[in-house]
Amino acid sequence: MSDEPVVRADSLHKSYDDTVALADVSLAIPAGEVFGLIGPNGAGKTTLVRALTGTTSVDGEVRTFGVAPTDADRGRVGLLPQEFSPPERLTARELVAYYGGLYDDDRNPDSVLADVGLADAADTWYEDLSGGQKRRACVGIALVNDPDLLFLDEPTTGIDPAGRRALWDLLDGLAAGGTTVVLTSHSMDEVERLADRVGLLRDGRLVAVGSPGELVAEHGGPARLVVGIGEPANATDTNGAAGSSPAGDVGADALRGAGFDVEAGADELVVEGVTPADLGRAVAALDGTGVTFESLTWTEPSLEDVYLRLTGEQFEGAVTPGASVVDGGADAGASEPDPATTPGTEVGE
Repeated sequence: MSDEPVVRADSLHKSYDDTVALADVSLAIPAGEVFGLIGPNGAGKTTLVRALTGTTSVDGEVRTFGVAPTDADRGRVGLLPQEFSPPERLTARELVAYYGGLYDDDRNPDSVLADVGLADAADTWYEDLSGGQKRRACVGIALVNDPDLLFLDEPTTGIDPAGRRALWDLLDGLAAGGTTVVLTSHSMDEVERLADRVGLLRDGRLVAVGSPGELVAEHGGPARLVVGIGEPANATDTNGAAGSSPAGDVGADALRGAGFDVEAGADELVVEGVTPADLGRAVAALDGTGVTFESLTWTEPSLEDVYLRLTGEQFEGAVTPGASVVDGGADAGASEPDPATTPGTEVGE
C-alpha cells in the first residue's frame, strides 16, 4: 500500500477581495481516517472543502489520491453538501438509482437504502419523507458510488438520535473498510464520536490539529465542579463566628480552606481541577458551614471547551456536557455557501 495520503494540502491560500478565506493551511489525511473539520461561520471550512474537491482555485498544492483533485477518478469520491434539494417527485429508490446512473459502477439502490435505514421507505416520494428521512436519502446518494473518499457536511442534520447512532455506526464501518471521510458538523458529540483527528479553523488558519483526546488534553482546561448554592441558614465564617457573608463567600472560604481553587458567583461556586476522588472532600468541606447546595455538577473538559478556548465563540448548537452528581432541587453569523449543489458529482463539476 502506498504511503501517499488520500488527501494532502500544502500551504493553501485563498482570498476574496480583502477577505482572507485560507491562510497557509496544510494537512494530510491517510486512508481510513475520519477527519473532523470544525470552526466558526466564516472560518474557511467551505472554502477548504472546495479546495480539496477541486471546485475552487487556490494558491498552494492539493493532491487527492496523488493527483490534482480535478484529475482524480470521480467514481472514487462522494460529496454530501449541507443543503441539497433533489427532485421531490421521485421515490427514495428512484433517487438513488438516478444518481447512481452518473457512475460506471454504482451500488444496488436497495442495498444503499438499507444501509441508511430507508428500506421501508424505498417507494415513498422524496417530498413525503420526513426531514430526517430526507437527510438519510441524501447520505445514500453520496454513497451510491461506493466512494473511497467521502466528504460529508452536516450529515445527520434533522435525524433523530437513534438514526444518528445508526449512521455513525455506518460511517465507522466505512472507515474500518478503508474509506476516508472528511466531516464537518455542528454536533460536537458527532465530531468527538466519529473523528480520529480534528482540525479547527479560525480566520482561515488551521490553528489546531489532533485527536479529540489530544486536543482536550492540550487546550481543554481542567475538570471542574459547579456547586449551585442557596443562602446560608446559620452560616459561619472560617473563624467560627456568626457572619453575614453571602453564601458564595462562605462556601468559597470553606472550599479554599480545603485546598480547592474556587470562583464564587451569585448562585454558584466553580471549583477548578476537581477529580472524581475529590468530590467527597469538597462536599465535606461544605458540611457545617450552613450553606445549602442545590446541585453539584462535575464536568470533564471536552472538545467543546477546546473550541471555546481557541475561537472565543460558543460551538453552534452546543449543549454543555456535564455529569450531575447531586440534584437537590428542581454567533449567529451568516452561513457559509455550500461547496457543491449535487452530491456525488464532486471533483471538477
